[in-house]
Amino acid sequence: MNKQIFIQRKKNYLYDNFKVYWIIFLSFSLLLIGCIAVCIGSVNIPILELIGIIYDKIFGYHNSNTNFDVIIFKIRIPRVLLAGIVGFALAMSGATYQGLFRNNLADPYLIGVASGAGLGATIIIVSPLPIYFGIINVLPFGAFLGAISCVMLAYFISYKSNSLTLTTLLLAGIAISSICGAITALLMIGSDPDIRPVLSWLFGSFTSARMEHVILVLIYVIPSFLIILGFSRYINILQLGEDHAMLLGVNIEYVKKALIVSASLATAGAVSFCGLIGFVGLIAPHMVRLIWGTDYRYLIPLSSLVGAIFLILADLIARTILGSSELPVGLVTAFCGGPFFLFVLRYQMRYRFK
Repeated sequence: MNKQIFIQRKKNYLYDNFKVYWIIFLSFSLLLIGCIAVCIGSVNIPILELIGIIYDKIFGYHNSNTNFDVIIFKIRIPRVLLAGIVGFALAMSGATYQGLFRNNLADPYLIGVASGAGLGATIIIVSPLPIYFGIINVLPFGAFLGAISCVMLAYFISYKSNSLTLTTLLLAGIAISSICGAITALLMIGSDPDIRPVLSWLFGSFTSARMEHVILVLIYVIPSFLIILGFSRYINILQLGEDHAMLLGVNIEYVKKALIVSASLATAGAVSFCGLIGFVGLIAPHMVRLIWGTDYRYLIPLSSLVGAIFLILADLIARTILGSSELPVGLVTAFCGGPFFLFVLRYQMRYRFK
């Protein structure tokens, strides 16, 4: 008996180490892909030149190529960093909602974040007020307030139904999303005939990325990630059902509140600066689940890293595939997401009938 316990513990130790090694590998892959994305664009920069310029910048040496300086530090690095952080946040929130709702089709926009952000951004765009007050862009703040307001309203409706049940929260989120979507469409129809700015935001873009945006998004994403990672073992327990989790001593209401608030804040902060980007929060957790299993202690960080890599690559395709012009990054993720889920469906059907 003791020998069997020892063998099982050794297997668990090797299993955990295997996942940790993959987290380290994906972290280095993210760094490498980020450097490649900074190098590629309308003006290609040799990677050795990039390393030299960054080295000179860090240690205060004067670099003669000021054109590359502007491209790298004012345009490319903020854009790649923002794409990576947004992908990280969306994948993390998607994995969290899938575990919390015990539904692999749950995504970060499940309880009204996307529709609320879209409505908030649309109100700012179609209103006669200027989008910029001095150097301050109010569009992200409008989107963030819209997203958080919808989540809070869904939460309030669910709470007023005597308990914070996930089913009630989901239904409230769907209802609020429908109402916000209808109001957004009405505003678009009744506004200026040129609705391209609204459509551009709704499909997502990193064109206006700046380092200030990166810092603001990190303020939401880092604490949310730490909280969600700390609660990841409770997400594992929730897969047994709420009744079993309560019998094991889990404070269900507290865990649900912490996870919903953290995931919603991360998602709202992410989409407020880049618009609505679909499929990232679905593709990354599914991919990780197929390859590395369903232990949320590792599924959440692995999904987050995969989401960051995926969105950096999607943005790279969006800004280079047409040459001089640029596609909305949401179109690229949609083109990738559709075939991926057809593959997952085929895989699951084959597995089920074997």
